[in-house]
Amino acid sequence: MPYKKLWIALGVVMFVSFAILGGVGYKGISNGPPTPSKVITADGRVLFTGETICDGQNVWQSTGGQEIGTIWGHGAYVAPDWSADYLHRQSVIVLDRWARAEGFANYAAMSAEQRAGLQGRLTEVTRHNSYDPATETIVLDNDRAAAFDELAAYYADIFGKGRDEYAIPAGALTDVTKQQEMASFFWWTAWAASTNRPGQDVTYTQNWPHEELTGNRPTPGTVVWSVISFVLLLAAVGGMVWYFASQDHKPSTGTVPRRDPLLGLSPTPSQKATVKYFFVVAALWVVQVALGAIVAHYAVEGGGFYGIPLAKWLPYSVARTWHLQIGIFWIATSWLATGLYIVPAVSGAEPKGQRLGVNVLFVALVAVVVGSLAGEWMGIEQKLGNLWFWLGSQGYEYVDLGRLWQILLFLGLTFWLWLMWRGIKPALARRDENYSLLMLFLISSIAIPLFYAAGLMYGQRSPLITAEYWRWWVVHLWVEGFFEVFATVVIAFLLTRLKLLSVSTATRSVLFSTTIYLSGGIIGTFHHLYFTGMPNSVLALGAVFSALEVVPLVLIGFEAWENIRLSQGKADSPWISAYKWPIYFFVAVAFWNFVGAGLFGFMINPPIALYYVQGLNLTPVHGHAALFGVYGMLGLGLMLFCLRALRPGLMWKDRPLAIAFWSLNIGLALMILISMLPVGLLQAWASVEYGTWYARSAEFMQTPLLNRLRWMRMIGDTLFAFGALVLGWFVLGLVTGHSFDHTAKLDEGEYSPRPVGAKVEDEVTVGD
Repeated sequence: MPYKKLWIALGVVMFVSFAILGGVGYKGISNGPPTPSKVITADGRVLFTGETICDGQNVWQSTGGQEIGTIWGHGAYVAPDWSADYLHRQSVIVLDRWARAEGFANYAAMSAEQRAGLQGRLTEVTRHNSYDPATETIVLDNDRAAAFDELAAYYADIFGKGRDEYAIPAGALTDVTKQQEMASFFWWTAWAASTNRPGQDVTYTQNWPHEELTGNRPTPGTVVWSVISFVLLLAAVGGMVWYFASQDHKPSTGTVPRRDPLLGLSPTPSQKATVKYFFVVAALWVVQVALGAIVAHYAVEGGGFYGIPLAKWLPYSVARTWHLQIGIFWIATSWLATGLYIVPAVSGAEPKGQRLGVNVLFVALVAVVVGSLAGEWMGIEQKLGNLWFWLGSQGYEYVDLGRLWQILLFLGLTFWLWLMWRGIKPALARRDENYSLLMLFLISSIAIPLFYAAGLMYGQRSPLITAEYWRWWVVHLWVEGFFEVFATVVIAFLLTRLKLLSVSTATRSVLFSTTIYLSGGIIGTFHHLYFTGMPNSVLALGAVFSALEVVPLVLIGFEAWENIRLSQGKADSPWISAYKWPIYFFVAVAFWNFVGAGLFGFMINPPIALYYVQGLNLTPVHGHAALFGVYGMLGLGLMLFCLRALRPGLMWKDRPLAIAFWSLNIGLALMILISMLPVGLLQAWASVEYGTWYARSAEFMQTPLLNRLRWMRMIGDTLFAFGALVLGWFVLGLVTGHSFDHTAKLDEGEYSPRPVGAKVEDEVTVGD
């Protein structure tokens, strides 16, 4: 087996990494913040029960959950972090009560020395863990109990009457019982964030959020493991550069074919059937971009869109839910369709009934998309009653869709895997030079439905820590992990099919890059879980391995340059220029991989950085640059590559693609650099100086400077949206014909001008 060592390395990395991820995760969930059976006051009054807290979590989820504000820093960036907000408001209420008891108007009216004394008392009271495991009871002092009554009324007012500065419309939640239940859940998240673990001087959330009034400051581990991650990153980067320099980088001596290897091939019935997937991809993408503009605008106007009271019909929580879900839908659909397209190309045969399977899957995916989006709107609008979890929105970011739609999507992915398996089975049986690449293709295909199934591992009443753990399996391992491995293998197959890359070179490169990426990526999942109730070990593992995720990206420029070289072709193979723009989208992937996943990712991933910026706008800086810049550009590139290969004899008009490509990339850069990044940095400063609550507060976020910076995002957003429309129009033109250059065609490797108005055959049928 020529790649035996690489396969062994990959196997060891996966086995060890998942053993650690699973073992630490089990320990963390087992020792997470307890949900008491009841919370009583010092005089014995039952304030609320554990059942009320669980009901409150469900109420919060049903109203949009992480799509309106955040809990423990995870969720949307308009509205407060409810945990940090509750903790700060409770602290101020208690301090004012104590100050008035000593004859002062309020806490602020006291001298510095007197305030310090009360603050020390508050820290001691708040961080004391009064949970009794024997009775499963928490005893709460009367002052904090009184604060709960006051804050329950405050949050009821917010969700009942609405708040423009939080983009919460009037009537979002009017049921009095549900309002009380949600307040009890907010209390529990703040209690876990400010109460020490038994026998330790650290809270369940590693002292997050930053709150000076209760002594919530970074732990020693947060600082030390961050420093270690910096040093390890430098060492690993040096090692990677040394390894790369030690390799033989002689240019390939292979000859590039004179004519397009796909030119004489007729697309199979199933390959033709994948075309409609890409048109749906383009349509969903345009809709997602429009929703992104609406969501961004809600941050400055709250309840309207340029004066139109749009929130009456499309609240922020619904718009953001759709924005994220549609993004995942179109990117995943692009990759799935590419897999279905490439199977006949690599196997050389098409199983009987494959076209029917592709069509059935298409109908099923459309049904899930439409059904889940409609259910999310109805659920958040409180129109589904107790069925909100199954048919509406679960309220967890990126996995919002109701459980029924989630199950149906999993079944669809499993059916897709079966279609992939039956397509590549004949090629695997040949055991030729493609065997190793095909095996990696199959493994990554299996991982797609397998890791999406992680989103089914928690239930409607599962504790928040359990849901967060499995949710990040879906987001980090499914979206950011094995889908990227799958796409890398697909690109390798496309390039080898075009004979621009040898099979041996592609196989070694993919196996090596996959092993290096997963060695940091799997355990690196923990960097999302620093402050979600997990043990101290998560800080160490997350810091170290998330730093290792950045290491392969330092050489990403070589990948980009190689793609540019491939797109240029040679004098005797001008047909390669027909694939220029699909390949350029792969170049953009390399660029944004370094900037979005590398620079902006590591900017927030070390524990000490994330302690201060979790839930602030530096997170969507990384999210937009990495999710769209990497996975979105990759999805668009794969879409264009397949559409190009399905109609290889027809020349495309390059100008619309050039306009779309540069508008998208420049627009994305501008929306980040002149708006999101400055807002995030100012929030980070406020968080360090005053606390997490202040960085997310309306008092800070609605200042003139912050509003101007958010308005400036229109520049990048407009350019980006223009690029999206141009690309959507171009893809539509592949159906109507207006995107083809009817003055020329690519024939036998030559770009031949033809008279204006001359017809070009719509489809190449020469060959096999």
